[in-house]
Amino acid sequence: MKDKVRDWFGFGPMTQGFGGHGHDHGDGGHGHTHGVIDPTIATTTRGIWAIKWSFVVLAITAALQLVVVFLSGSVALLADTIHNVGDAATAIPLWIAFVLARRKPSKTFTYGLGRVEDLAGIVIVLIILFSAVVAGYEAIDRLINPRPITFLGWVAIAGLIGFIGNEAVAVFRIRVGREINSAALIADGYHARTDGFTSLAVVLGAIGVWLGFPLADPIVGLLITVAIFAIVWQSSKAVLTRMLDGVEPGIIDEIHHAAEHVSGIGRVESVQARWIGHRLHADVAISVPEMATAKDVLGVSEALKEELFAHLPALAEANVRLVSPAGSAVTGAETSHAHHHAPEPFKVACDLAEGTLEIVDTAAGERMRLTIDRHADDLTATVIIDRPNGPETLRLQPVADNHHRLESTVAPAEPHEFQARLILLAKGREQVLPFKMVEPEGHHH
Repeated sequence: MKDKVRDWFGFGPMTQGFGGHGHDHGDGGHGHTHGVIDPTIATTTRGIWAIKWSFVVLAITAALQLVVVFLSGSVALLADTIHNVGDAATAIPLWIAFVLARRKPSKTFTYGLGRVEDLAGIVIVLIILFSAVVAGYEAIDRLINPRPITFLGWVAIAGLIGFIGNEAVAVFRIRVGREINSAALIADGYHARTDGFTSLAVVLGAIGVWLGFPLADPIVGLLITVAIFAIVWQSSKAVLTRMLDGVEPGIIDEIHHAAEHVSGIGRVESVQARWIGHRLHADVAISVPEMATAKDVLGVSEALKEELFAHLPALAEANVRLVSPAGSAVTGAETSHAHHHAPEPFKVACDLAEGTLEIVDTAAGERMRLTIDRHADDLTATVIIDRPNGPETLRLQPVADNHHRLESTVAPAEPHEFQARLILLAKGREQVLPFKMVEPEGHHH
């Protein structure tokens, strides 16, 4: 019961939904359902719904407090009201961000517009900062130029209204934010909770004035200002972490945990993850035993992807790539491009696909690219290069969702003269196409 109460008020584990190990593996299930609705649309729709009702509650709270401010002249209540008005205004950039995040990816914004949520976070921080400056100015002015306060009972009631309104919004935002894995919404929920306690400070200020200490009201106003500045600092750190592609450490741990459920993985060589809005993107590099076949490699990759999506509900995209155990031969993106002399392309012609396989220079470095003129549905392609120290495996993936251009995520190791196989899979059928690449005469390593 205690845990349920803590979770209801938002003090449960912050990793809920994306970093915990609270799932049951005993029967192979992971406790989630698969719906037919696009999860991105579903989560953003729920986010918009949460922001809309938060805005309504805070707007009503601020309006009621504003009436008492004009009647009483309380600067502490004014500071609290200004802050609540600012909180209500934060709903506007968040609402815009959630609406824009629903747009499908385009040729320009290939990942969609999820990053708009990070920009909304910056705007929210600036709104909170502005409210802190205004509240601080009014409190200092009242200390220098004291004025009498009236309707102390109504001031106290207005403070209680501020607490109740903010706590209701806090519980609502935190719970919905965890459901949809929105860091901005969760952070705004905790911000609303802090605001609730600052509203209670207004009640203490009213009591202090009633007991004969008139400076209690502007002093409480200054304390509220300090609390607002603390929120600015905390919120800015969280938003900037996301903008710099920072993630919670629990997410990386969960990716490693998911890999433990997949047999056939020799080792997880590296893990990278980042948030785009409230959707997670992960890149995992693994190595497999040398005796693994191409079919085994593809099976391991698909199994790991399934585990990642099962363990991380917020995961939108998982890229699994294969590297050598040492990592240096295959992940040689740092190899100099100045000496790249592409071998002759390999012409692909079989039942599953027709096209050209070649080594090309890209903005990210050298890549193995398969340009397809015709292909079977659900085609996957893998290149396995015979190397003296073991096979080098390069899985080719669509570039910007273009299924007619498949590229490796890393550069093929030097030298670019080798015997290799192109493995094509589609609808349960497999075709192995041996080929050889030879560097131009005079450019051998």
